[in-house]
Amino acid sequence: MMLIRKSPEILYSEVTPKADYLDRRKFMKGAMATGLLASSVAGVSRLIDPGTEVFADTKLSTVKSPLSTTGEDLTSYQDITHYNNFYEFGTDKGDPARNAGSLKTRPWVVSIEGLVNKPQKIDIDSLMKLHPLEERVYRFRCVEAWSMVIPWVGYSLSELIKQVDPKPEAKYVQFLSLADPSQMPQMRESSISWPYSEGLRMDEAMHPLTLLTFGLYGETLPNQDGAPVRIIVPWKYGFKSAKSIVKIKFVAKQPETTWNDLASNEYGFYSNVNPNVDHPRWSQKTERRIGASLFKQRRTTLMFNGYGDQVASLYNGMDLKKYF
Repeated sequence: MMLIRKSPEILYSEVTPKADYLDRRKFMKGAMATGLLASSVAGVSRLIDPGTEVFADTKLSTVKSPLSTTGEDLTSYQDITHYNNFYEFGTDKGDPARNAGSLKTRPWVVSIEGLVNKPQKIDIDSLMKLHPLEERVYRFRCVEAWSMVIPWVGYSLSELIKQVDPKPEAKYVQFLSLADPSQMPQMRESSISWPYSEGLRMDEAMHPLTLLTFGLYGETLPNQDGAPVRIIVPWKYGFKSAKSIVKIKFVAKQPETTWNDLASNEYGFYSNVNPNVDHPRWSQKTERRIGASLFKQRRTTLMFNGYGDQVASLYNGMDLKKYF
C-alpha cells in the first residue's frame, strides 16, 4: 500500500523548485524516469486541472531596484501562488489557486478618472510600458499575522499619477477591483459588497515604495495573485494592496474601503503594520513567515513592516493607535 498525503498537508515549499518546474521537459523526463510523476501534487494538478494553472509564459524585462529589501530569503513561488487571500475566488487560502483560472486578463482596461486633468482609459499592455519595470523584493505582511518575502515586478505608482496630473483638490486615490460573477463565481457566496475597494492618501500613493505591480519572480502576475495589475504598499497590511484593478479614482474625501466598511474595529483605513496595535482577535507582535524552516517561522513584527525609515515621516503627529 502506498500512502500519499492529502494536498492540504503538503507545504508548497516542499514541492519541486520553480526553476525545475518551469523547465517542463526536464521535469517530465525526470519524473517519468523515477516513476514519481503521480506523487507530484503540483505537477499532476497542472496536467489535469487547468484551474490550477499559475505559471505565466510571459517573461518580463526588468531592472534591479535600489528600493528592494535585502538580506532575506525569498518565499518560494509555490507558496506565493498557493497561499492567497482573494475572496472573489473563495475564502480558503488554496481556493484562489484552484478557482482563478476563470479570470480573463486580456483584454483588460484600467479607467483613470475623478479629480485629474487627464482622465483616460488605458489598456494593460500600454500601462506596463509607461515606465521601465523594476524588480523589487518587498516584505509582505498580512493582517492575519503571516508574512512572505516576494520579488514583485512593477514601477512606482507615482509615475502613473504624474502622467494623469491630479487636480489640487485630489487628496486620496481609490482602487476598484474587477467584480464579474461570471469569472468570479465565488462572489455570489460572499456577504462582501462588491467591487472590492481600497484607498490611499495622496502622499502615500505618491511615495516611491508604493508599487503598481504587474508580476512576480520575473513573470506576469498569476491570476490568484491579482493579475493583471495590482497595488503593493509594503508598509501596510496586505489587504490594502488591491488586486485585479479596473478603476483608479482621484477623490477629495477618504473613500470607503471594503474591510474598513465591514469591520472598522478590526481593519482601520490606514492599516499600517503596527505591532503595538493588536487585532481584536489576535496579537500583531509576532508573525509566521510562510515557507521558512520550523525554527525561523515565528519572528517579531517590525513597525511599518521594517520600512519605518522611509515612511514614518508620513504620519508625524498622528496617533497611530487611533488611526490604525
